[in-house]
Amino acid sequence: MSNRRSFLKKIGLTGTLLAAPGTLIKTFANPAKGAIDLTNITLKGKVHSNGKGLEGVAVTDGTNVTLTGKNGTYELISNSTAEFVYISIPSGYEIPNIKGIASFYSPIKRDSNVFTADFALQKLKQDDTNHNFVVWADPQIKTKEDARLLKTQSAPDLRDLVKSYPAGTLFHGVGCGDLVWDEFDLFADYREAVHTADIPFFNVIGNHDMDNDARADEGSSHTFKKNFGPAYYSFNRGKLHYVVLDDVFFMGLEKHYMGYLTEKQFQWLEQDLKTVAAGSTLIVNLHIPTFTNQWKRDKKTEPDLGGVVMNRQRLYDMLKPYTVHFMSGHTHFNEVWSNGNITEHNHGTVCGAWWSGPICGDGTPAGYGVYEVKGNEIGWYYKATGQPKEHQIRIYAPGRQKDFPQEACINVWNYDKNWKLEWFADGKAMGQPEQRTAYDPWAHELYLGNAKPNIRKWVEPNLTDHIFFVKPASSVKAIKVVATDPFGKVYTETLSLTA
Repeated sequence: MSNRRSFLKKIGLTGTLLAAPGTLIKTFANPAKGAIDLTNITLKGKVHSNGKGLEGVAVTDGTNVTLTGKNGTYELISNSTAEFVYISIPSGYEIPNIKGIASFYSPIKRDSNVFTADFALQKLKQDDTNHNFVVWADPQIKTKEDARLLKTQSAPDLRDLVKSYPAGTLFHGVGCGDLVWDEFDLFADYREAVHTADIPFFNVIGNHDMDNDARADEGSSHTFKKNFGPAYYSFNRGKLHYVVLDDVFFMGLEKHYMGYLTEKQFQWLEQDLKTVAAGSTLIVNLHIPTFTNQWKRDKKTEPDLGGVVMNRQRLYDMLKPYTVHFMSGHTHFNEVWSNGNITEHNHGTVCGAWWSGPICGDGTPAGYGVYEVKGNEIGWYYKATGQPKEHQIRIYAPGRQKDFPQEACINVWNYDKNWKLEWFADGKAMGQPEQRTAYDPWAHELYLGNAKPNIRKWVEPNLTDHIFFVKPASSVKAIKVVATDPFGKVYTETLSLTA
């Protein structure tokens, strides 16, 4: 019996977590034109594996949550505003998918006051306590050429990475928002790329996946939902509980949005978390990061409305009983920060500089995050597209960084406070490089100014603090940098200083 099932039995959660009101408001017999239809709908069905009912599986309409009974059946009173009935896939089962796109939901048909949806799951052939996942942030395809690159470079790179692991290693992916760049016809190309990558993908809505012609936030996710289902949901794998949230709040005007979680999502999340034991590890996926330190690097007085989640503290408070890893995108730079029970992984992008160059504005290569799960423990690294997974640092010779021309600099794009860095001059240990806030030299060369890059000239470099400096003597012929990540993996790069 899984840990989650045991926990559910202990606390007696075998029925509805939040009881639906006995009577919901119904429309009048002849409602006014445009009136909201609140007619009751009973959602019912069975969650099963090879016909055998599965007990304790969470089922929701996006408002309330119930758990399946002993025979796998559920019943939930909803109303005509509900769009989907969906499950939180339990641990130990395959992720149902259609050509790689996770399929855990059923659109609700409104032709009756009862809607039945059954969910069939297949038992995994191996234990999923150990498993891996990847995070694709901001594929952001705008043109067919962008889509071609995603399908011929990014997706095969991921497919080959998965194949490099022992046969049978479990992988799933998260498309962390901005799957396209306002061009909804290209959702089909994104789906093709996922199919090529050959692992099941869950998807997050980003600001460029929203309907900009909607008059309010509630209507802005219409096209995304048609393609990928609910905009917020959860699932389980091994001992981990995964949550996907929609934190892009559309203000009713094109390109105007802020990072914000609605009360409806908070209420749903409160119920969802009642199925998760305190002390568990949560993976919370959202597009806009809950927080970054970029506003400090840019010397602003506060973060931008669209750059972080404005009501993040309410979310942090709700998640205090857990160990939490946030997975986010949106910023087109890489940053890892931690505080107490929270670690946030704000990812560099699949698209690099919007498909205009091989690196992001902070020097992070185009690529994605890779996470290796063993029980409750998580290890991670950043995979640069087209590079071996050992490619984790880059050294620049003195003179490349124009603000500090006498010094060599090192970019460690997945750096956090638990890394250890050392440098050597002609084999002599010289201690730890000095961390500063500065521009990555290559990003500066590729993107600074109105004339470049060639494809999207508005791309600019941005300041980063995962960059380090050393000052070798003029007689030094070579410098070596040894970087040890938080999990003991050692990466070494050497740079010759001779002509």
